[in-house]
Amino acid sequence: MTTAGDIMHRGAQWIPAHETLDRAAQLMRELNVGALPISDENERLCGILTDRDIVVGCVALGHDPARVTAGEMAHGTPRWIDANADVSEVLHEMQEHQIRRLPVIENKRLVGMISEADLAQHLPEDQIGTWAESVYARTPDRH
Repeated sequence: MTTAGDIMHRGAQWIPAHETLDRAAQLMRELNVGALPISDENERLCGILTDRDIVVGCVALGHDPARVTAGEMAHGTPRWIDANADVSEVLHEMQEHQIRRLPVIENKRLVGMISEADLAQHLPEDQIGTWAESVYARTPDRH
């Protein structure tokens, strides 16, 4: 059985909810990633922040990324997967919620992230094709 822990990218880092978006962008650059899980004061997942969120939800609206926090950008219920979950559960979670990045949690702590690249690297082509078709077929409304 292939698990989420087997295919995830290790070394994911939180951005605390109180950190500003300019700091989040700097961390994304340092880590060469396009998304960061947002943690509350107890290091619990409270959202995901993407580079697109920073641009569209802050900069394009004329807001100062040095004054807007990651926590202010956290919307909805964050999705995650347990490190021991079967890869079929990973695919289902990403398909069901049309998400392209999924934090991996073990013992209530962030241990990694699964992205499209991780799926492409570890799964057979037919599984990737089915997943991509379902995730990209219906694009959720973005504001």
